[in-house]
Amino acid sequence: MSAPAQGRPSYAAVLRLPYARRTFGAALLGRLSYGTVALSLMLAVTRATGSYAVAGTIMALFGATSVFLSPVRAGLVDRHGPRPALLPMALLYAGLLGALAAAAWRPGAPAFLLGVIAAAAGAVTPPLGPSMRAIWRRLTDEQAMLQRAYSLDGVAEELLFVSGPLLVGVLVQIAPPAAGVVLSALLVGVGTCAFVMSPAVRDVRPAATVKAVARSGARLSGARALLTPVVVAGGVGLSLGAMDLLVLAFAAARHHGDDVVAWVLAALSAGSAVGGLLNGAVNWRTGARVRLPLLAVGLGLALAAAGLAPGVGALTVAVACAGFFVAPALTTAYLLADEVAPPGRRTQAGAWVNTAVNAGISGGTAAAGVLAARLPLGACFALAGGVMLLAALACAGRRPRTPGPSLGDEPPLSREPALGDDAPAPSTAPVSRPPTPAAHAPEPPTRP
Repeated sequence: MSAPAQGRPSYAAVLRLPYARRTFGAALLGRLSYGTVALSLMLAVTRATGSYAVAGTIMALFGATSVFLSPVRAGLVDRHGPRPALLPMALLYAGLLGALAAAAWRPGAPAFLLGVIAAAAGAVTPPLGPSMRAIWRRLTDEQAMLQRAYSLDGVAEELLFVSGPLLVGVLVQIAPPAAGVVLSALLVGVGTCAFVMSPAVRDVRPAATVKAVARSGARLSGARALLTPVVVAGGVGLSLGAMDLLVLAFAAARHHGDDVVAWVLAALSAGSAVGGLLNGAVNWRTGARVRLPLLAVGLGLALAAAGLAPGVGALTVAVACAGFFVAPALTTAYLLADEVAPPGRRTQAGAWVNTAVNAGISGGTAAAGVLAARLPLGACFALAGGVMLLAALACAGRRPRTPGPSLGDEPPLSREPALGDDAPAPSTAPVSRPPTPAAHAPEPPTRP
């Protein structure tokens, strides 16, 4: 199925692509906001209203508008280009977070006001993940390099969603929780501005064919072709959302504290990071469409096996093994979405995958909460794993027609022989190819 990665570009080679370090660093700075905002917002709203129920409702509003409007926002990036679309979104999003922090700074804030501002902020969350993957696609036309760039991007985002809450934990020791919301606003504002000012981004313009795609039949065929990566990504999200709650229930049933839960979920993230790095290092001989159902089967079997764990130690190992398939499955889903997306819809295609993951996480958590109260935990783990097996089965025989060019068929943004961040700026001429996809994360906070 695979071969050793002889002669394959390294992760360092990915970062040596023209403008890669500058652009990727700016995107990560902005995306760190998505790792800090969920916890900051929850703490700030809980303190301001004195009610966990109100805080949960406001977080649900924020998450719903952020997740379900993600393809719409990504479509604006495809249609108008990164700079004209992302900059207004980021500034408005940062401003709304600032307003939310001001309203929640002291106790007694009206819940209705906080809910309206939170919903509005979620609606304009800039899709930095899909946009960064669009730029990776423009920086290189080599499929092996692109796969490694996607893997690096996914692992880096994994680390952001681990380090973000830790950063908030440190901050709230010296400042009110609303300060974390302010920090999130600053991160996304500064990071997005730096991202769109990068030479790899600032001169990108949608080609004339981009708007034509919106009126063509390729839009419908592209939607059908996206079913495979979207279904598998949704299954991954459902499984991960269920796993978070089931691990908590497993620990509580054996009278362990929350610290044990944290270590088990850390093993999930560690396994995902290792799997993602190895996935990028392998020279795959099979296509993404073949690999994706196989990775889904691996995740499903590992998750079902976790239900047989006799203790926390065995559960930790099983969860780490499940995590080993998470990042490769999601990276492959984004690659496949990029491959089957029609020209001019690649950023939006990635956003649909991202939306499926985040919606699945929310649904999986809710379903696991209902099932855990009625069924043995082993059966709940088996059902969660069964979701992935069903997703793999549904997609295994599917051979969608690719309406757009396959990976590597189109030229990058610039053919200039620059090797580093100091290279001359890319040509400002319109390019014949639009952007590409985004990324996910296994934890409950949404990942635009």
